[in-house]
Amino acid sequence: MHSGVKVPAVTFKTRVRDEAIGGPNPFRWQDMTSDDYFAGKRVILFSLPGAFTPTCSTYQLPGFEKMAAEFKEHGIDAIYCMSVNDSFVMNKWAESQNLENVSVIPDGSGEFTRKIGMLVAKDNLGFGARSWRYAAIVNDGTVEAWFEEPGLSDNHGEDPYGVSSPETLMEHLKSAKSAAA
Repeated sequence: MHSGVKVPAVTFKTRVRDEAIGGPNPFRWQDMTSDDYFAGKRVILFSLPGAFTPTCSTYQLPGFEKMAAEFKEHGIDAIYCMSVNDSFVMNKWAESQNLENVSVIPDGSGEFTRKIGMLVAKDNLGFGARSWRYAAIVNDGTVEAWFEEPGLSDNHGEDPYGVSSPETLMEHLKSAKSAAA
């Protein structure tokens, strides 16, 4: 994936809270498209192998959540966390992480992840098809900068983490700003 490439056009099946429904589970299905998330905005998208997994829950997601205000100062309008998990799982994970600044995108069937070239087999962990860990800065639906962990492959024995960290993206934004100045 390289700068200048448009993100795939996909429809995501999401569950959104709707108090009008009432009862113990006031959620309804809502289709969201790639344009809903990416058009007319400069955003960070990061993707990872699975909700509730250790690296994602301990470092990557909390890091983006904590640094959200700083990212906003550097021209980022929204931060999205994507995983090949369904909306029920992604919503529960967001709730368990007390997210206020990062929004989750459920790529339950892996369509977006496949079309962007990041779908890998994780059968070695019993996960099936999942996303390789990456992050991107996306400006109005076009990739501005791409951060992919090394070793992209099926059934990789490790889950490398560093290139797609919030700190790496912040460093990129700061250096791009000083180069433009």
